[in-house]
Amino acid sequence: MMLLQVENIATFYGSSQALFGVDFFMQEGEAVALMGRNGMGKSTTIKSICNLMPPRSGRIVFGGKPTDRQPPHKVARLGIGLVPEGRRCFPNLTVHENLVAAARPGQWTLERVNDLFPRLKERHAQMARSLSGGEQQMLAIGRALMTNPRLLILDEATEGLAPVIRQDIWSAIRRLKDEGLSILVVDKTLSELLPVADRCVILENGKSAWSGKPADLTTELQDRFLGV
Repeated sequence: MMLLQVENIATFYGSSQALFGVDFFMQEGEAVALMGRNGMGKSTTIKSICNLMPPRSGRIVFGGKPTDRQPPHKVARLGIGLVPEGRRCFPNLTVHENLVAAARPGQWTLERVNDLFPRLKERHAQMARSLSGGEQQMLAIGRALMTNPRLLILDEATEGLAPVIRQDIWSAIRRLKDEGLSILVVDKTLSELLPVADRCVILENGKSAWSGKPADLTTELQDRFLGV
């Protein structure tokens, strides 16, 4: 079943155009890697999907419903859980308060989130600002899961984290995929990203430049679109 359709969107920051024709789709239960060098439009695409930066042209359809005239909180209620770049937990709330702040009924409960990330259970009464960067990232993922989304979007979920914490988060992502959750993920660590993805979409200069299965992403393509 088709879950997300992004059709030739163009998005601007004021008068400066950032996206010039991003076009891809996702099926229910699919994991898609959104890839590209820095500054190619990945985060802007995610903001457009969530209607934090509405496209000026093109179309985005989620779960069969156009999102272009929906405010961001209503787009989220359609079933999109965002883990933004930089985590952005509520620093003056406890771990528990962060998790329940936007919770919605469904299979993802405090118990399930604590099972996925036992560190959060250990620190349930701590203020979010006192957590390590890796723990804050776990909290941001847990908070998104507590909204019981149909689609989980992860924007640079492991950037800047210690290797052991990155492995914990990738293990959680693999578990979520195995459970059938649809995932759109941005990350630079190809060795971890490609085994998780069912398909890859590469952006270049604000446009969709390539899409295909991870097995089809040759070294030549990686050098062309992802190399420094």
